[in-house]
Amino acid sequence: MRRLRFAGTNDSVLSPLENDVLKILWPDKRMKVRAIYDRLKGKRKVALSSIAVILDRLHERSIVERQIETGRGGVRYIYFPKKNKQEFETEIVESTVNSLINKFGQTAISYFNERFSKR
Repeated sequence: MRRLRFAGTNDSVLSPLENDVLKILWPDKRMKVRAIYDRLKGKRKVALSSIAVILDRLHERSIVERQIETGRGGVRYIYFPKKNKQEFETEIVESTVNSLINKFGQTAISYFNERFSKR
């Protein structure tokens, strides 16, 4: 399993802009950069190039896939999520729990046992 990198100072997995982009792509949409930009520009001040960079980063992190489309004016990428939202969130939780266990060992396991046995 590919380990996800954490962004930001609060150990969040996604930046706010990355999160907004993924919300638009879920569920299983296939979209061009311009279409995502058009949906976001009404909600936040953002440049088209920023959306392209964010999508490229998400692609590098294996969160989204892309296909090349050739048309008038050259080539364009069509982006789509690699996993649905639930699969993505499950992977994040699993990665986080594994990271805590690797870092803190028995202390983390004891905490999880105490915490979840109370439910």
